[in-house]
Amino acid sequence: MGGFAESVRERVRAARTAVEAARAADDAYALAVAEDELDDALRIAHGVGIDPDRGTGDASQGATE
Repeated sequence: MGGFAESVRERVRAARTAVEAARAADDAYALAVAEDELDDALRIAHGVGIDPDRGTGDASQGATE
């Protein structure tokens, strides 16, 4: 699952960056969109047992990467 896991982690990283950029710009609409994307990316990551903050899988979920 290595390539898929890294894609999910990259989506989470990009969404977090977008949230911070929207906050810095004080753009309420962009912030809402970015937060929705982050929520979705995190939901997917957790749903398939990927820890978005680690370079390897979430061993407690039994994911192998």
